Amino acid sequence: MSMLDKTAPDAQPFFLGTFASNCSGGMTVTKVPERWSNSWDNNLRLARLLDEAGIDFMLPIARWIGYGGETNFHGNVLETITWAAGLLALTRNITVFATTHTAANHPVVVAKQLATIDQISRGRIGLNIVAGWNKPEYEALGLTLPDDHITRYGYAQEWFDIVKALWSRTEAFDWDGTWFKLKDVLGDPRPSAPLPILNAAGSEEGRKFAVRNADFLFTPAIDLSRSRDEIAALKEQANAAGRDVDVLTFAHVVCRPTEKEAKDYLEHFGRANADWAAVDNLVRLQFAHAQSFPHDLLALIRDRMAAGHGGFPLTGTPEQVADGITQLHEAGFRGSTLSFVDYIEEFTYFRDTVLPILEQRGIRIAPAAMQSAA
Repeated sequence: MSMLDKTAPDAQPFFLGTFASNCSGGMTVTKVPERWSNSWDNNLRLARLLDEAGIDFMLPIARWIGYGGETNFHGNVLETITWAAGLLALTRNITVFATTHTAANHPVVVAKQLATIDQISRGRIGLNIVAGWNKPEYEALGLTLPDDHITRYGYAQEWFDIVKALWSRTEAFDWDGTWFKLKDVLGDPRPSAPLPILNAAGSEEGRKFAVRNADFLFTPAIDLSRSRDEIAALKEQANAAGRDVDVLTFAHVVCRPTEKEAKDYLEHFGRANADWAAVDNLVRLQFAHAQSFPHDLLALIRDRMAAGHGGFPLTGTPEQVADGITQLHEAGFRGSTLSFVDYIEEFTYFRDTVLPILEQRGIRIAPAAMQSAA
């Protein structure tokens, strides 16, 4: 069963996951030698650490070409469906998402892949749907990226409607749609239970798609006062449509025994040794083709891109990092991903120092307590 089941009586008050450990550099556009190496061995070691600590999920980024610069940030990326299958076969509790670009993956194939992984994982696979924004990647794949969001999300809607039909219908069917013409198709096997569905969207059309289809909308937390209003509006929109949609965000952790140590390290990896050429390529592409980030906060976002891909900064002592997570919780977010310069080395310190504070505050439930409740 997915640890992201919001309706479970023992569901975590605030979900925690990791983001982009399948990508070279993770979420940090830096040149420091200790930056994340996304090898399979490192990912498996991290997954087992997270699983043992009771972390809820792992979320990958699907990329096909890097962002250049000295490090070619995200030039080395483990493919997300096979990555998820491998991790889920070798863990016990954690949910792992597969991030899937609708234009690059046929819905009939994806439906069967995820139904297969559902059996491997005993119900712990999730789907992150990406309607597309990265034009150079479309060109690398020989695809055309529609300029307008209406077309992109119209395609994604039909794509996901087919996936849902394959997961629910028990007899073969034809499909005569705008984008797909299918004949005598049947989904067998089918997932044992509904998968958690995630979608990151900033445009109006994207938000409508998320409200119709997703369990979780994934969005940046740049300004928490703005986030409160956005979350309230989104949940009202979802409730009007008869759906329950929660909002997740992403954060980057620099946690050290003292605030000075944390800030000094942030300055070291995130500014003095940032791969600014890769940062500028990343920002240029995001702002040209995506609406995930508010464009009026460009200067702030560029600075945060180097340190954590634009994620909410959690920098300081364990108490200060816990305070930041508490602020996200109070703003209305249902959970957040976490990233680190070195996920394995730094997560162990976070596990030992920050998680106990969150448990004391009632924002997290200790794994032992959840097992005894079950």
